[in-house]
Amino acid sequence: MCGRFTLTLTQAQLEDYLKERYDIYNHSQFKLPRYNISPSNEVISVLHDGSKHRVGTLKWGFRPLYTTSNRPLEIINVKGETVFDKAIFKTSVLQRRCVILADSFYEWKSDKSDKNPYRFMTDQKVFPMAAIWQTVATPGGGKIHTVAIITTHNNDTLKGIHHRMPLILTKEDEKIWLNNKIKDIPTLKKLIKPYDDKLMHFEQVSSLVNNPRNDDISLIKKIN
Repeated sequence: MCGRFTLTLTQAQLEDYLKERYDIYNHSQFKLPRYNISPSNEVISVLHDGSKHRVGTLKWGFRPLYTTSNRPLEIINVKGETVFDKAIFKTSVLQRRCVILADSFYEWKSDKSDKNPYRFMTDQKVFPMAAIWQTVATPGGGKIHTVAIITTHNNDTLKGIHHRMPLILTKEDEKIWLNNKIKDIPTLKKLIKPYDDKLMHFEQVSSLVNNPRNDDISLIKKIN
């Protein structure tokens, strides 16, 4: 499960990161920093169009093509273990893979024994979370570009807190994930694994995170 995350870079820091990692020099301005990115928000995403990397925003909440305008189905997480088997995801996971940029994600104890979330970080200053996207029509005749985060089972860092985690990619695995010419399912399935727990750490932070309207630096202050 991944229901909240952060991207605490400034615009200038993001620009440097995009140049270094993806060779991206021209892009829109983004609302940064963000300390409490929530479902339905626009999230900064990177894809490869066959010739170069591109960055933009997608609405967090994947809408299958059959979704209705009255009550659209919006899926924020998709299990990596079954994403290749579900008809509503298969086309996207083979043709429309992307990553969502984050520098930490929040998780709460599965048993709900503690209202204060934990903030998880990695050895990467910014890490790519594997995702799939879909474009659907809107009632007014427009289009909306939607996205869901791929998840996998936890590693030792998350044990005792939550049994799922976002699929965080290494730089090498990200190259495979973003290459939509690769449609070999066994090759892609090898990427569905938890991030190395020795390269992760966490801190407990404020319960202010629980309210998605809160979005300031106080949310990431360590409390223990």
